[in-house]
Amino acid sequence: MSERETVLAETERVLRQNWVVGRRGEVDFSYTEPSPGRYPWQWYWDSCFAAIVWRRFEPGRARAELESLLALQRPDGFLGHTIFWRSHVRGARLLFYNVASRRTEQTESIQPPLLAWAWRIAVGDPSEEPRIAKQIEWLRANRDLEGDGLLWIVQPDESGLDASPKFEEVWGWRANGRIGFPLLVHRNRRLGWNARRIREAGHPVLCEALVNTLWSLSLQASGQPSATPALVERLWDERRGLFVDEAQPGGVRPRTVTWASLAPLALPDLPEEIGRRLVEEHLLDESEFLTPVAPPSVAVGERGYEPGGGHGPIRRYWRGPTWINSAWLVWLGLRRLGYEAEAERLANGVISAVAREGLREYYDPRDGKGMGAKDFAWSALVAELADPPPTDYLYL
Repeated sequence: MSERETVLAETERVLRQNWVVGRRGEVDFSYTEPSPGRYPWQWYWDSCFAAIVWRRFEPGRARAELESLLALQRPDGFLGHTIFWRSHVRGARLLFYNVASRRTEQTESIQPPLLAWAWRIAVGDPSEEPRIAKQIEWLRANRDLEGDGLLWIVQPDESGLDASPKFEEVWGWRANGRIGFPLLVHRNRRLGWNARRIREAGHPVLCEALVNTLWSLSLQASGQPSATPALVERLWDERRGLFVDEAQPGGVRPRTVTWASLAPLALPDLPEEIGRRLVEEHLLDESEFLTPVAPPSVAVGERGYEPGGGHGPIRRYWRGPTWINSAWLVWLGLRRLGYEAEAERLANGVISAVAREGLREYYDPRDGKGMGAKDFAWSALVAELADPPPTDYLYL
């Protein structure tokens, strides 16, 4: 069996193994557990990634996965970061989870809003599902703080990138992975995770590149105006040739270079000259992101680069290891821009790592050693690299 056949078989095995079905009150649910034992609940963007791959093996499960995300949507359109279908948050986790109370059904915070894009790829036209439109309207009303169509997050984990070192330049010792993070959760709980109240109180909110890349993809998937021009206007740094986040109040622009600065490569309407600079000046630079298993989550030359996933009592796993979702997103950009040989090289490095190590949470960018959780469901996105679809879903 070839490496590609091996990883395709492994992705299907893990997705089927991690599939959970149940009923809570009057609500039926079914979703892909991110990793057995380690991550028991339904996470927003994990489920979106899982649904994209489920369409290959059992399309009905792709729809069911995303329907379960929508099942507890609030009347105003809000969808939380995590849904606690089978048990509530307990013990020390209450210090770190964005919950209003011990009995809450979902978090009060968000994750990168890619539901409409995932729906377009895995299910059909998201404009035919009114609950998706309601979520988009909630995000506009509550997180577009400047009226330019871009979203702002209130703490690092809303980006999905949790302990990335770039957030320490904004939240300091209260960032994810730092000792003060529970205090940030407590403060935001007191302010109701309301982005406007948080900013008005003088605390940071952040316009982040990955969040707004996935937001723009979802808007385009829904047939709505793209946020890409606004993203370029606000976050593109012409001198550095990178997308750089912006914090308010204060206008802090983090200096640490992470893969999120390259995430807009996935946008079909990103200006070509910007895409080529991202690729040629950064993604294909061995001193930054061109590793054997690319791209590392932090540029190789950065002080915060920790390819082994960090150490200490709190894992700092967005500080260097390669994640399959980030590899997939930049691979999409390489293909769109015609870098076929480079896209194949990136895909082969990731595929070889998964063939050897299985679906792990993240991988050492130097040798592909698997780390973190085992049987990690969103790493099933490797199937998209191993067996690219005949049509490019960026243009659906």
